[in-house]
Amino acid sequence: MGTTTLDLKGLTCPQPTLKMTIESSKMKKGDVLEVMADCHSFADDVKNWCERRKKVLLWIRDEGSYKRCQVQM
Repeated sequence: MGTTTLDLKGLTCPQPTLKMTIESSKMKKGDVLEVMADCHSFADDVKNWCERRKKVLLWIRDEGSYKRCQVQM
């Protein structure tokens, strides 16, 4: 299992989840995608993205000026 990190700060919706879709297509089952984004709706967007794509949202937390999460493929 590997971990890939995406720094998507500065992008507005729907760009963060689009970038996540592109990156996740290169990953294997069990890999972890760690994402940082400051889009105001990112927390809800990533939860919906995981639900639609049947991925596991391991955690999401507020880092002050942005959100950080990990998603398992």
